[in-house]
Amino acid sequence: MLKKIECFIQPSRLEALKDALIEAGVGGMTVTDVRGFGRQRGRREDETGAPEVRFLEKNKIEIVVEEEIVDHVLDLIKNAARTGTIGAGKAFVLPVEDALRVSTSETGKRALS
Repeated sequence: MLKKIECFIQPSRLEALKDALIEAGVGGMTVTDVRGFGRQRGRREDETGAPEVRFLEKNKIEIVVEEEIVDHVLDLIKNAARTGTIGAGKAFVLPVEDALRVSTSETGKRALS
Protein backbone atom coordinates (compact mmCIF):
# COMPACT_ATOMS: atom_id res chain seq x y z
CA MET A 1 0.00 0.00 0.00
CA LEU A 2 1.10 3.56 -0.66
CA LYS A 3 1.06 6.39 1.85
CA LYS A 4 1.19 10.13 1.41
CA ILE A 5 3.15 12.13 3.96
CA GLU A 6 2.32 15.82 4.19
CA CYS A 7 4.53 17.83 6.46
CA PHE A 8 4.74 21.49 7.35
CA ILE A 9 8.16 22.74 8.39
CA GLN A 10 10.04 25.98 8.86
CA PRO A 11 11.65 27.20 5.61
CA SER A 12 15.09 27.25 7.22
CA ARG A 13 14.93 23.43 7.55
CA LEU A 14 13.91 22.66 3.95
CA GLU A 15 17.38 22.03 2.49
CA ALA A 16 18.36 19.68 5.33
CA LEU A 17 15.13 17.71 4.89
CA LYS A 18 15.47 17.58 1.10
CA ASP A 19 19.01 16.26 1.39
CA ALA A 20 18.01 13.62 3.96
CA LEU A 21 15.07 12.41 1.85
CA ILE A 22 17.16 12.19 -1.32
CA GLU A 23 19.91 10.30 0.53
CA ALA A 24 17.27 7.85 1.82
CA GLY A 25 16.13 7.16 -1.74
CA VAL A 26 12.82 9.02 -1.74
CA GLY A 27 12.08 9.39 -5.42
CA GLY A 28 10.24 12.68 -5.46
CA MET A 29 8.56 15.38 -3.46
CA THR A 30 6.49 18.48 -3.96
CA VAL A 31 7.25 21.63 -1.98
CA THR A 32 4.81 24.50 -1.63
CA ASP A 33 5.34 27.80 0.17
CA VAL A 34 2.41 28.24 2.54
CA ARG A 35 1.38 30.43 5.46
CA GLY A 36 -0.58 29.41 8.52
CA PHE A 37 -0.70 29.08 12.27
CA GLY A 38 -1.16 26.33 14.83
CA ARG A 39 -1.48 26.22 18.59
CA GLN A 40 0.92 29.13 19.00
CA ARG A 41 -1.40 31.35 16.90
CA GLY A 42 1.51 32.78 14.96
CA ARG A 43 3.42 33.99 18.03
CA ARG A 44 7.11 33.30 18.33
CA GLU A 45 8.70 32.14 21.59
CA ASP A 46 10.52 35.41 22.18
CA GLU A 47 7.40 37.58 21.93
CA THR A 48 5.31 38.95 24.78
CA GLY A 49 2.39 41.33 24.99
CA ALA A 50 -1.12 41.29 23.63
CA PRO A 51 -2.08 38.21 21.66
CA GLU A 52 -2.07 38.78 17.92
CA VAL A 53 -2.90 35.98 15.51
CA ARG A 54 -0.79 36.06 12.36
CA PHE A 55 0.24 33.69 9.63
CA LEU A 56 3.77 32.29 9.70
CA GLU A 57 5.64 31.16 6.60
CA LYS A 58 6.08 27.40 6.30
CA ASN A 59 6.98 24.89 3.61
CA LYS A 60 4.54 22.10 2.86
CA ILE A 61 6.25 18.94 1.61
CA GLU A 62 4.21 16.17 0.00
CA ILE A 63 5.77 12.73 -0.46
CA VAL A 64 4.23 9.44 -1.59
CA VAL A 65 6.10 6.34 -0.42
CA GLU A 66 5.59 2.66 0.14
CA GLU A 67 4.05 1.85 3.51
CA GLU A 68 7.17 -0.09 4.58
CA ILE A 69 9.32 3.06 4.75
CA VAL A 70 6.83 5.49 6.34
CA ASP A 71 8.37 5.22 9.82
CA HIS A 72 11.86 5.80 8.42
CA VAL A 73 10.71 8.87 6.47
CA LEU A 74 8.96 10.24 9.56
CA ASP A 75 12.21 9.83 11.52
CA LEU A 76 14.05 11.74 8.81
CA ILE A 77 11.48 14.53 8.96
CA LYS A 78 11.69 14.66 12.74
CA ASN A 79 15.48 14.81 12.76
CA ALA A 80 15.87 17.28 9.90
CA ALA A 81 13.03 19.64 10.80
CA ARG A 82 13.33 19.75 14.58
CA THR A 83 14.29 23.19 15.87
CA GLY A 84 13.72 22.73 19.59
CA THR A 85 11.12 25.48 19.61
CA ILE A 86 7.36 25.67 19.24
CA GLY A 87 6.19 25.87 15.64
CA ALA A 88 8.78 23.48 14.21
CA GLY A 89 6.08 21.74 12.20
CA LYS A 90 3.71 18.81 11.83
CA ALA A 91 3.53 15.68 9.69
CA PHE A 92 0.47 13.75 8.59
CA VAL A 93 0.22 10.28 7.02
CA LEU A 94 -2.66 9.54 4.66
CA PRO A 95 -3.64 6.46 2.66
CA VAL A 96 -3.19 6.52 -1.12
CA GLU A 97 -5.50 4.26 -3.10
CA ASP A 98 -3.44 4.19 -6.26
CA ALA A 99 -0.90 6.12 -8.32
CA LEU A 100 -0.49 6.62 -12.06
CA ARG A 101 2.60 7.61 -14.00
CA VAL A 102 0.99 9.43 -16.89
CA SER A 103 3.88 9.01 -19.34
CA THR A 104 4.01 5.20 -19.11
CA SER A 105 0.59 4.28 -17.66
CA GLU A 106 2.33 2.42 -14.80
CA THR A 107 0.23 2.21 -11.65
CA GLY A 108 0.72 1.43 -7.97
CA LYS A 109 4.24 1.10 -6.58
CA ARG A 110 5.68 0.93 -10.11
CA ALA A 111 4.46 4.48 -10.72
CA LEU A 112 6.79 5.73 -7.96
CA SER A 113 10.06 4.20 -9.11
